[in-house]
Amino acid sequence: MSGRLFVLLAAILFSTGGAGIKAVDLSAWQIAGFRSGIAFLSLLVLLPGSRRGWSLASAGVGLTYAGTLVCYALANRLTTAANTIFLQSTAPLYVLLLAPWLLGERLRRADMVFGAVMAVGLMPFFLSSQAASGTAPEPAAGNLLAAAAGVLWAVTVVGLRWLSRRKEASRAGAAVAMGNLFACLACLPAALPLEQPAASDWLMLIYLGVVQIGVAYVFLTRGLERVPAFEASLLLLLELVLNPLWAWWLHGERPGLWPLVGGGVIVSATALKSVWEGRREGLRRASDLSSRNQVSR
Repeated sequence: MSGRLFVLLAAILFSTGGAGIKAVDLSAWQIAGFRSGIAFLSLLVLLPGSRRGWSLASAGVGLTYAGTLVCYALANRLTTAANTIFLQSTAPLYVLLLAPWLLGERLRRADMVFGAVMAVGLMPFFLSSQAASGTAPEPAAGNLLAAAAGVLWAVTVVGLRWLSRRKEASRAGAAVAMGNLFACLACLPAALPLEQPAASDWLMLIYLGVVQIGVAYVFLTRGLERVPAFEASLLLLLELVLNPLWAWWLHGERPGLWPLVGGGVIVSATALKSVWEGRREGLRRASDLSSRNQVSR
């Protein structure tokens, strides 16, 4: 199986999270906690790397990832799946703001343009009113939680970069596993006591933990072994497209016009940024290769 297909399969599985969370007839805290608890156990089995590299550094990254998981699950119960995934996908904007401060990475002019476009994409979610519905009873609160998930995911990405700089990239799997464990433990006080859920609820929770998170990460890690990072980032945009479609197909959920406009801006900006970065990387490699050839002569 090709690396691209692995990445696409990961994106498809990731994209089912919003519709899956809305399909469970439990409280948001119960869904977030049990989903992450099942995911933690599945990652230990499916990803051998998640059983190694447990440290204070990976625990710190795991804490921010836990916040991402909880905010994502809570947001999906309050607002539309489209709003949740689009707002979480603004994480690159916050990475641009955090990277110079925490990693010492220089901010380029193209990065500032990208950040400005992403900020424009954010505006429709908070400047337009959205009516409540059965699958999105509190859109305003859900939008705030989804935006918080974007900030926390940005901090997680910066943390993973920091680990790689310390030559601890192998601890990324540990950070993902620990994040799910922390999310489960944080949600338990609000999730208990648990009345007897329906069998269908347990089946969906198992799917969300084992398949939508565990198997998806296995596909993603295998795909990234064969696919360049910039190409993988483009393929993963499929999640942003499919996520609202699953919610519409399974729950009849229709996002508002302005959130769709904002989401279109966010997806387009992310795609263009990925293409731009891929082109720059290709030119840099070509220049390095040319320099080596000249030296060898």
